[in-house]
Amino acid sequence: MKGRPSGYEWTVRGKEVVISHHGTEAAVLSGPQAHQFVREAEKGDAQLLMARVAGGTYKAPGERRTGPKPRPRGR
Repeated sequence: MKGRPSGYEWTVRGKEVVISHHGTEAAVLSGPQAHQFVREAEKGDAQLLMARVAGGTYKAPGERRTGPKPRPRGR
């Protein structure tokens, strides 16, 4: 299991929400996405939310990953 995401910060710049990861701009949200992000960040796990919005591969515990299944080799 991967560790919890960390190093994310968010700030409001005008009508936009800027998400940074270790000081580097990772995503910019505007309009309805920005409003929804602020509401969810204030009531939940902001680090996990920012990682998911910024394109990280973090998933909540119990949330399934999809993709190809491993295939047996050498039969």
